Amino acid sequence: MRVAFLPAILLVAGLVAPAQTASQVHHSDLGFSYTLPTDWQIVSENPTLPVLKADKTQSTGDEQEKRGIQCIQLELNARHGTPPSVITVLQLPFACFGQTLTDTDLPGFAQGASEGLKQNFVLSPPVYGSYTLGSHSMWIERVNGVVIGHPEMKYTVEIACSVLKLGAACWMTMASDDLALQTFERGKVSLDGEPGATLVPPTAFDKKPGT
Repeated sequence: MRVAFLPAILLVAGLVAPAQTASQVHHSDLGFSYTLPTDWQIVSENPTLPVLKADKTQSTGDEQEKRGIQCIQLELNARHGTPPSVITVLQLPFACFGQTLTDTDLPGFAQGASEGLKQNFVLSPPVYGSYTLGSHSMWIERVNGVVIGHPEMKYTVEIACSVLKLGAACWMTMASDDLALQTFERGKVSLDGEPGATLVPPTAFDKKPGT
């Protein structure tokens, strides 16, 4: 299942919505937590998010994709700096979606993000990787992009996804500098109650034997 509206949420909600005071550790009802530095601002959900969902639902004839769009939740949205870097966490509760995803569904769940970016960015070829955090498989993609019409606005987009017991989740950043990218990757995440670990290990994009 592809979720091609992820970048739209980031661009609309992350870069323009009013900000609130940040908390350091964010806990999700799906059973995971993610830690951000306190100088990152938590962004409230943008009121246009339901409109984005409605537009995407109408533009697809695939019933599974429609359910996914309606059930996807913007769990966390934070920004930092100027130009703003954004970190977003999206989740898909299986109770809403009506079925359970597996590790083999991770690429399709995540790759729609970079497809949607093509509307706003000139993109470099993507780089993919995979790794494990405890008992959880992680799928990751990184791509560099320049905002169309604004060559001075350059971002590194990175998205890491996993399947949990109660749903699937993706952590995504639009990083305007190396510090923001490192903040995203080094954020501590705990999945299904397992001990916390760095979201993206340094070896995430290393080539595996036979690949």
